[in-house]
Amino acid sequence: MLLRGISWLVLFQLLGTGLNVLLLPMLPGPIIGMLLLFAFLVWRGEVPAPVGEAGGALLRYLPLLLVPPAVGVMAYAEAIAADFWALAGTLVLSTLLAMLFAGWLMQKLIDRQQRREEGGA
Repeated sequence: MLLRGISWLVLFQLLGTGLNVLLLPMLPGPIIGMLLLFAFLVWRGEVPAPVGEAGGALLRYLPLLLVPPAVGVMAYAEAIAADFWALAGTLVLSTLLAMLFAGWLMQKLIDRQQRREEGGA
């Protein structure tokens, strides 16, 4: 069952890569594949057991993806220090924008849920 789930994941990645090459060169193929998988799961209304099992198995190895960035920070510490203020400003600004957007979106979702509850009650 694990192999079937991984096959689904690879299939969506290949579809995304194909769309990347043919139609959308500005987006990476795996991102397009992930969006296609998300749309498929929303359309289906549930996560199939093989895909859920494969996703759970892959999530166990997620911390390994943090090793290359950590090595990069150590290897390029001088370059990072030279552009510290530009990097810090970018991080602060992007964090503020993300928090503002998340708050605005959450408020919209809460308002929509309250309207549904008032209309259905």
